[in-house]
Amino acid sequence: MCACWGLIISMQDAEELSLEQIRALLEASQEVHFEGKRRQEVYDWIARLMRVRDYRVQSRAVRGLLRCYVAKMTGLSRAQVTRLIGRYRKHSEIRESSQRRHRFPSRFTTADLELLAQVDEAHETMSGPATKKILEREWKLYGHAAYERLATISVAHIYNLRK
Repeated sequence: MCACWGLIISMQDAEELSLEQIRALLEASQEVHFEGKRRQEVYDWIARLMRVRDYRVQSRAVRGLLRCYVAKMTGLSRAQVTRLIGRYRKHSEIRESSQRRHRFPSRFTTADLELLAQVDEAHETMSGPATKKILEREWKLYGHAAYERLATISVAHIYNLRK
């Protein structure tokens, strides 16, 4: 909710504002930032607003005003709002995408990460190449099976995992 000139605005009431009230809100609240709670709630609110305002038949100026209003109320970027409005225009609703990005399987387990942390702690976080040499020696020279996967790690990935 936002208190703006004594006007209390909730996400449910936000689509009932007149165009002049929306314009005044956008001009008066440059530093105010709103955000939705969950993604699907935000998507549902945007779709409701588009239906209530009959976005498809509005003039270009009104569509631009509504686009800025959605960005302000949701905290989404201009590109995200454009994509969501495009989805609404195409399907008359906005749903979360069911497609998930491909992720490579993780090569190192949490046990490996804990072991790396122990090595870093014992050796006061040495440089990546020195740590790699320690891990290789633990596996090849001393035969500790726990170091088998870590013995093949690259120096760059040691730094990635330390983050």
